[in-house]
Amino acid sequence: MIGFHVYFTRLYFSVNMSPVNIQSFEKLNLPDTPGIYFWKQAGRILYIGKATSLRDRLRSYFSPDLIKTRSPRIVDMVFKSDSIEWLETDSVLEAMIAEANLIKKHWPDYNVKEKDDRSWNYVVITRDKFPLVFIIRGRTLDTEKKKEKLKIRATFGPFTNSSALREGLKIIRKMFPFIDRHSSTKHTNNFYKQIGLAPDTTNEKARLEYKKNINHVILFFSGKKQKLVKMLEREMNNHAKIREFEKAAEIKRKLFALSHIQDIALIKEDIQPTKALPNDTTSFRIEAYDTAHMSGKESVGVMTVVSDGELDKSEYRKFKLSPDIGNNDVKSLREIIERRLKHPEWHTPDIIVVDGGQGQFNFAGKILKERDVLSAIVSVVKDERHKPVNILGDATIITEHKKAILLANSEAHRFALAYHRKLRRIGL
Repeated sequence: MIGFHVYFTRLYFSVNMSPVNIQSFEKLNLPDTPGIYFWKQAGRILYIGKATSLRDRLRSYFSPDLIKTRSPRIVDMVFKSDSIEWLETDSVLEAMIAEANLIKKHWPDYNVKEKDDRSWNYVVITRDKFPLVFIIRGRTLDTEKKKEKLKIRATFGPFTNSSALREGLKIIRKMFPFIDRHSSTKHTNNFYKQIGLAPDTTNEKARLEYKKNINHVILFFSGKKQKLVKMLEREMNNHAKIREFEKAAEIKRKLFALSHIQDIALIKEDIQPTKALPNDTTSFRIEAYDTAHMSGKESVGVMTVVSDGELDKSEYRKFKLSPDIGNNDVKSLREIIERRLKHPEWHTPDIIVVDGGQGQFNFAGKILKERDVLSAIVSVVKDERHKPVNILGDATIITEHKKAILLANSEAHRFALAYHRKLRRIGL
């Protein structure tokens, strides 16, 4: 008989499973919460994994078709193990960070066998006057260390899923704005400051505030959330005592965000990992929306995506619009944006491109403000022949990304017409 010892926080459970089957597993009453789990043999950790739901993830290992659905490596690990341990976390994001820290500490055999650690992803924080925070591959990190190209203050990882890591960094950046490689130039830094994702870098006081922010990021990536919360609470109370209520309110918002981490995109990544983008850092994403109809009937909408200046057709989306909208561009735009925002699992755009004049530009900005979305808005103005004559929006953003903005906009127009013709042709 196989003796399984299962640990939950400070409680100890022991259950015999022979054979290893789902009926025996159901008796464990595992929590339906995010967390970390450990497969062990004689006290030695064989494998560390993270889960959106500990109950569902561990249950999958006891499926009767384990051999058919899992790799030989995982099957071998399951049958060698004699115990499971697990640890609950407050969010999937914290589970992802805890998994990376624990893999780095223990380097379990079956994690290392899964892939070459040099292909994993790491978060690097530099020692610059205004430190950069960015993602880098293990092999690239090794190369840059040897060439002494990087002045490194801290590294965190390995992270097994680059797409999930990019989404996690976006969540952290909204709480603690930082500078990455995309926002380190003068023009791009201005853009990121305007949307609240990069700090002011103009004076010594700003540098000290940014240093504090970086310390907060390091604490979070170190898995010291409770220490970070206590530090922020103390700072908030100190501001309140000297009647700096605006600063106290800002910290209160950060504390709320820490205790209510919205990581729906990470849940999606954990269930069905997406193919990682080939670059090592977060891609710069531009989304463009457009519509097509015939005399106000059979209206459709589309979303096209440009990532780092290249069309990303795998991210395109189509929308059949409500028949009540008719020939109303503003209502069509609202429906497209609102339906798009119902999908937080899709990567957050840096720039949103709409088609039209000042009315569409203002309306799109209003919708994003209502939904607390930080993406920048630009609008492409066309002449009677549908040729671009102007772009409305922040001049710095337009200068820096004009080519990609126009590419996304023209592709949205083409894609909308193609989708509309297809539906008319098949009679839908």
